[in-house]
Amino acid sequence: MGEKILMKGNEAIAEAALRAGCRFYFGYPITPQTEVAHYFAKKMGQYGGTFIQAESEIAAMNMVYGAASAGARCMTSSSSPGISLKQEAISYAACAELPAVVVNIMRAGPGLGGIQAAQGDYFQATKGGGHGDYRMVVLAPSSVQELYELTVEAFNIADRYRTLCMIVGDGMLGQMMEGVEFKDKEELFQADKSWAATGTKMEREHNYITSIYIEPDVLEKHNLKLQEKYRTIKENEARVEVYNCEDADVIVAAYGTVSRIIKNVIKSAAEEGIKVGLIRPITLWPFPTEAFEKYADVPKAFLSVELSAGQMIEDVRLALNGKKPVHFHGRMGGMVPTQKEILDKIKDILK
Repeated sequence: MGEKILMKGNEAIAEAALRAGCRFYFGYPITPQTEVAHYFAKKMGQYGGTFIQAESEIAAMNMVYGAASAGARCMTSSSSPGISLKQEAISYAACAELPAVVVNIMRAGPGLGGIQAAQGDYFQATKGGGHGDYRMVVLAPSSVQELYELTVEAFNIADRYRTLCMIVGDGMLGQMMEGVEFKDKEELFQADKSWAATGTKMEREHNYITSIYIEPDVLEKHNLKLQEKYRTIKENEARVEVYNCEDADVIVAAYGTVSRIIKNVIKSAAEEGIKVGLIRPITLWPFPTEAFEKYADVPKAFLSVELSAGQMIEDVRLALNGKKPVHFHGRMGGMVPTQKEILDKIKDILK
């Protein structure tokens, strides 16, 4: 590793993207992720790249479609309402198999929402917020260091599979400052982009980038191709942290900011003779089902803790397939659960 710098989470995302070879950024300001755009506006010119503050979130995502079609490493970022506006173009880009990175520093919601920590966009990110049978790889960092590392990895995954990759954080993670240790040189996947629309110079056949397949048999064939790719991604790209799960009385499922709280809960629970484990999905899709299957018989029960009304809990229950009860504790509106209330919930489960 190389230099270590104190950085805000949003800034770490942009710095990571530049180090990953991103040379086109298109966005529109919305808190709590505006510093991503600010950083690109300041730095992109030093890399010979292009920064555009688009006229809308819709325009920004369609600009990503264009740059990705030409084979460029590109990205956009926004927060919940802005990501909703991008959904049509996200679906089009998924259909066209365009590699690109989308960042969502989530707001509380629904509606305009607040800028505090929230995780209410899980369904939108993992189940497809736009139309059609498509998927995105969804990465959920829990620290500023991971924001850097997983942003670089997002570009590699996107190019490796010709797919969209989303990074989800929240207002707390985007705004907090932590030390980030950067590598001297990033390991970047070198993709064959002979499919890209870069101009033929009359030396090769034309490449066509499209998401329009009108004939039913042609569209079904394309869909089957996409589903096969998603199966490959599920086999190879699921990421998870398993912590303190051996012989746990209760295993907690949590991601992002919430998982940091759980690690403190684990310490306070141990002082009272209660063993709590943590399974932290790092990829929300593909969901790390195997980790839950492996520990299904260990605890008395599982507990999903989320900054939502209960969204990831559905995937936890699917992964466990009825082998153990799954409880839920959630806060909404930007409220964050305390260690005490989570520990009290665990004690209730163990009664």
